[in-house]
Amino acid sequence: MNSIPWSGTVSVAPMMDWTDRHCRYFHRLLTRRALLYTEMVTTGALIHGDVPRHLRFNAEEHPVALQLGGSEPADLAHCAKLGEEWGYDEININCGCPSERVQRGAFGACLMNEPQLVADCVKAMVDVVDVPVTVKHRIGIDKIESYDFVRDFVGRVSEAGCRTFIVHARNAWLKGLSPKQNREVPPLRYELVHRLKHDFPSLAISINGGFSGNDAMHAHLRLLDGVMIGREAYHNPWWLAEWDAEFFGEAPSALTREEIELQMCDYMAREAAEHGTPWSNIARHMLGLRNGLAGARRWRQVWSDHKLKSRAPHEVMALAHEPAAQPA
Repeated sequence: MNSIPWSGTVSVAPMMDWTDRHCRYFHRLLTRRALLYTEMVTTGALIHGDVPRHLRFNAEEHPVALQLGGSEPADLAHCAKLGEEWGYDEININCGCPSERVQRGAFGACLMNEPQLVADCVKAMVDVVDVPVTVKHRIGIDKIESYDFVRDFVGRVSEAGCRTFIVHARNAWLKGLSPKQNREVPPLRYELVHRLKHDFPSLAISINGGFSGNDAMHAHLRLLDGVMIGREAYHNPWWLAEWDAEFFGEAPSALTREEIELQMCDYMAREAAEHGTPWSNIARHMLGLRNGLAGARRWRQVWSDHKLKSRAPHEVMALAHEPAAQPA
């Protein structure tokens, strides 16, 4: 099992409230090759909730990975199997989120304190799916700054069948910092991730944390197997349009910003007709598309104007591109 190659040379991180299927559809218009991740989906939500609501995605999103949150091996195995049946290309377990809500569920970053439990979870998933099972984690938790901590975690979990680790190169402080602060306050220590690759050359090691430009990504890709981009990919999405040429050796995207916006309008109209989705639920993900261009502020204001909710998305686009127009 798990014979399918990992596809995450460059990927967009799982981000709660952001990387839903509408966001991923938008990102896929910008890059054909980057691996896209879902928001974290808890095992409880799948076992006790609306499975289609949590797992439905657009065929255009491939390659796409499902990130699960949980700590019970049997539950994770069940949900991993569901993810494979729904067509996801990878199943990822969250061992990096520091939020108190996640801690109360006994998963996320606090799982790094229990490497054998994570190994049991991975083994349970690997035994029931053929797609890759991967782990996203931190370099440490709280004030534990010893490299041995993350090395031993990766060593134990890899023995259970995980061949790919996505490493956020900061500690997770479980008390005293908000999730936002946990993305900014603990220092980045890229060298620990490089040491992991040196010590585990047969594993795929991807790095996450603090990237905002191609040069830094190239520097790490010379040493590692992948780079994962988080907030910068969301706030500056036009950057993704460079990735296929920059990192995969393919022809650059021929689509202009306006063509992508028009395709998103088509998608909004289709989603409204098929699922009753308000276009505002989708448009929020593309508000960074025109960052740095003249008129970008007003363009964002139009697409954010709730008074326009009754208008068709193509009408809203026309308004957004008329400098003299006033939102009605």
